[in-house]
Parts: sequence; structure tokens; C-alpha cells
Amino acid sequence: MNTENLIFALGLTIFAGLSTGVGSLMAFLSKKFNPKFLAGALGFSAGVMIYVSLIEIFAKAKDSLVISFGATTGYWYTVISFFAGIAIIAIIDKLIPSYENPHEIKNIVAGNQKDKNNETRLMRMGVFSAIAIAIHNFPEGLATFLAAMTDPTLGISITVAVAIHNIPEGVAVSVPIYYATKSRKKAFWLSFLSGLAEPVGALIGFFILRHFINDATFGVIFGAVAGIMVYISLDELLPTAEEYGEHHIAIGGLIAGMLIMALSLLMFA
Repeated sequence: MNTENLIFALGLTIFAGLSTGVGSLMAFLSKKFNPKFLAGALGFSAGVMIYVSLIEIFAKAKDSLVISFGATTGYWYTVISFFAGIAIIAIIDKLIPSYENPHEIKNIVAGNQKDKNNETRLMRMGVFSAIAIAIHNFPEGLATFLAAMTDPTLGISITVAVAIHNIPEGVAVSVPIYYATKSRKKAFWLSFLSGLAEPVGALIGFFILRHFINDATFGVIFGAVAGIMVYISLDELLPTAEEYGEHHIAIGGLIAGMLIMALSLLMFA
């Protein structure tokens, strides 16, 4: 195992995870908070993740599984792994629901929150958001880490997409906690720490699987990762983008993300 690749992959995963702190800072700079820009960025992130999952990661998974099991069986295992990944993240999502509420967050940031006696509710919202986001970030961290280990260019693309995705998660954690405690420090650090689940998830997954990584396990993991990323894009990124902005802004960002991802893959092909 190449130590330089390991350090590079871990660095990218840490960067992606800790971008929740960027969300905290955006929330505190309320005058500069632009929901439409964030909607476009989320759509862009979804476009990158969907395109790279279906065009690049799925194909890599199929190639690895075909080597191990042959063309027909390998393709079957790829499809099964893809939908197994969707099932896994859907179960996590069901058991650990997201507590993000873009309309409420947007109102709080804009200073339109009228209820001054809701500190307990806001604190609960922030804490549960942090827990939910930390759990959701485990598979994202593993996906980013493995992609970067295998293909640095692909890893950078996924890192950018995941980092953008994590910004509103930072907002979702920090804003309610800040307005409940009036402490920017507490709000920032809890948001910041929730992002640490990403590199932690990557390291735990890597150390559990490192002795079993071969073409077959690599293919299954990447098939599942492709499914996880598509689910996150369709279930979280696009709906949240439309909540923050407008339908056409979100879709425009989505198409731009796909186009940029396609061009970057062509340039480094």
C-alpha cells in the first residue's frame, strides 16, 4: 500500500469532512448568506456525484467484478452492489433521519425568527442534526477515501462534491445551536466536530477491509459507493437545493456539475 496515496486520500477526506465548518462561518456571516447561490452549489454537487457515480465509479466496480467472476456474473454483482448501497444508506436515513430544515434555518439566518422562547427546540434540532450528519458522513468518508486511494483525480472530484454537500450540513448544526446558546464558539465546534465523522469513517472502513481488499471486494465496495452517492444526491442534495433556491437554479447547477465532471474526466483520460 503506497503511503503517499494513503496520506493524500486521508487529507482529501479530512478536507471534505471539515467543510462543515465553512457552513458554520457562512451562517454567522448572515448578511453574506445567499440561499440561491447555495442552491446552485448543491445542484452542482449533485451533478458531480451522480455523473461520477454512474459513469466512472460504477464502471470501475464492473471492471473489477468482471475480472473476478466473468462478464455476466460480474455485471450482476455490480448491479446488486449498486442497489445494496442504496438500500444501506436508505436504512441509515430511515433509522437516523435528517433534522435539517432549510426554511427554518433560512429564516433564522435572515433574522426573521419571531419566536424568542424556542431555545430548547433549537438546541435539540442542532444536536440531533449533528448526530444524524455524523452517522451519514461515515459512508461518505469511506467513498471519498477509497476513490482517492484508487484514482487521485477521481478522489479530488468527489472531495469537491462532498465538501459542497457538507456546507449546508454545517449550517444545519451551527445555526440552531447558536440561537439556542448565543455562543458562536459552541455552535462552530459542534458543527466542526460533526464533520470529523468523515475521516473517522474512512479510517475505520479502511482498517477493517484492508486485509480483504482484492478485485472482488473493491468492486463490491465501489458498486455500493456509487449507489450511496446517487441516493444522497437524489434524496438530500437536490431537495435541499430546491428548498434553498428555485427549481431551475438547482437543475442548472446539476447540469453544470455533470458537464464540469465530464470535461475533467476527458481531460485526464
